[in-house]
Amino acid sequence: MEFNKDNSFFTGRIKSVGFALKGAYKLITTEHSVMVQFSLAVLLIIAGFYFQISREEWMMQTLAFGLVLGIESLNTAVEKIADFIHPEFHHRIGFIKDIAAGAVMFAATAAIVVGLLIYVPKFL
Repeated sequence: MEFNKDNSFFTGRIKSVGFALKGAYKLITTEHSVMVQFSLAVLLIIAGFYFQISREEWMMQTLAFGLVLGIESLNTAVEKIADFIHPEFHHRIGFIKDIAAGAVMFAATAAIVVGLLIYVPKFL
């Protein structure tokens, strides 16, 4: 199979966006952790409108769930590549996957803190 690079700036960018949308759709429809995190992002958007959060809170909330979804997507890619390269269990592959999962945990923890800072005062 031969790869034909599109040298046109405009059509090349459109194709790139198409590949990105295809990848995002695959993540949201096939990966359970991404499904959960995407659903939480949608709930936070609804909550943001309901509680009429400020512009700064919108920015922090959007950055937080964007960060989590982005890091989770990279974690999924690392896991898929690792499983493709070495399908059976291997300690080094497990170590790499654990590190990628740890990155998701850091991002998710930061997002939880942002969510608490925004929404706890709304309930008090």
